[in-house]
Amino acid sequence: MVIRDPVHGDIELSALEQAVLDLPDVQRLRGIKQLGTASYVYPGALHTRFDHSLGACALAHRMLEGLRRQGTPVPADLEDLIGVGALLHDVTHVPFGHTLEDERRLFPRHDKGDRMSRLLKGALGEALEKLGILGEIAGLLGEAPGHLPGWAGEIIASTLDADLLDYLRRDSRFTGLAQDYDDRVFRYFTVADDHLALRMARHGMDRPDARSEVVQLLRMRYFLTERVYYHHTKVVAGAMISKAVELAMQAQWLTEPELLHLNDWTLLDRLEQPGSPPGARHLAQGLARRRLLKRGYVLSASSLDESERAALVGLYHDSGTRRAEAEAVLASELGVSPEEVIVYCPALTVMKEARAWVETASGLRRLNDPASAACAEISALEARYAGLWRFYVFTPEAVAGRAAELASGYFGHPGEYAPSVK
Repeated sequence: MVIRDPVHGDIELSALEQAVLDLPDVQRLRGIKQLGTASYVYPGALHTRFDHSLGACALAHRMLEGLRRQGTPVPADLEDLIGVGALLHDVTHVPFGHTLEDERRLFPRHDKGDRMSRLLKGALGEALEKLGILGEIAGLLGEAPGHLPGWAGEIIASTLDADLLDYLRRDSRFTGLAQDYDDRVFRYFTVADDHLALRMARHGMDRPDARSEVVQLLRMRYFLTERVYYHHTKVVAGAMISKAVELAMQAQWLTEPELLHLNDWTLLDRLEQPGSPPGARHLAQGLARRRLLKRGYVLSASSLDESERAALVGLYHDSGTRRAEAEAVLASELGVSPEEVIVYCPALTVMKEARAWVETASGLRRLNDPASAACAEISALEARYAGLWRFYVFTPEAVAGRAAELASGYFGHPGEYAPSVK
């Protein structure tokens, strides 16, 4: 089976991969946008988790070609299993998953909770069992002890993996941002101590060209985070969806397991239905008409040191109760409906890709190891990445100016953002 992909060209799937691609749990991903609410800013960002899963599968095969070229034996049956694992790596995603999981923390992350184990005990697991690969796939995806090599799972999910290599290109393409990396990077992958690593040395000497290619991947990751993933309009739209879902769950109108049977559109439709909790319905209708809340109060890493940021994270990210209290107090003082004030406090930003394994002239180490030749460049990128952290209070535009004053007193830090007055 050959599928034409707008990013990678023709993607050829094996019979096993085709059988897995056609499973209902994978086909559901056609209705879940890869970038969630980014289309409120970049209208072309309508690509889906399904598209991305196909791309991750294609790039897993390219990485395996690179490994074979430098001498790592990759049996055909193992390659097939890795391809299937890449197709399934996002199967636990719910609509607007990163927003609900990472930002509002309504449930565990898709790759940390029990969703995959539930799916593997249900229809998906039955289908994989019929194909004779359930045990191997469960091992590859970290759901069971496995006998396959550790590096095989790291191709699917680690730091610099098939997932990252696809979404860097795909997200750039569909947001219209001119960013890319060189295909030469596929020649640098190697296996060392059962880890997937990047070979940054040759003939006993470190290679500046390899280092540059790896640093470019992290620069792309930073650029997309700055321009797309943390764009304030994307953030506020996501915050509105997550609060709507939270209110719907509190009213028992919606449960986490139900989200695995919904896509972006059916979730929003459900939230807008008569009978939906009024606050959730109001927020969903605002999203449908692009009547978004506005920034009233903003804090950033430029005005808070790391300990001050960590304190806010502990209060308003780790604790949904404290966040809800703050939202209720501010809404009351502003004279608006409770759902119209949203406190957005993300976790501290960490560039996990900087911990990729690299094989250097002095041995295997992490990319951001102080002894790494690339450490200075990597450290600078990590610092810039950490500096993207923002704390927001979103409100209706009419009260945004007043919200800035109230929030400054409530949170104990003067806000940095001056809402425009009309």
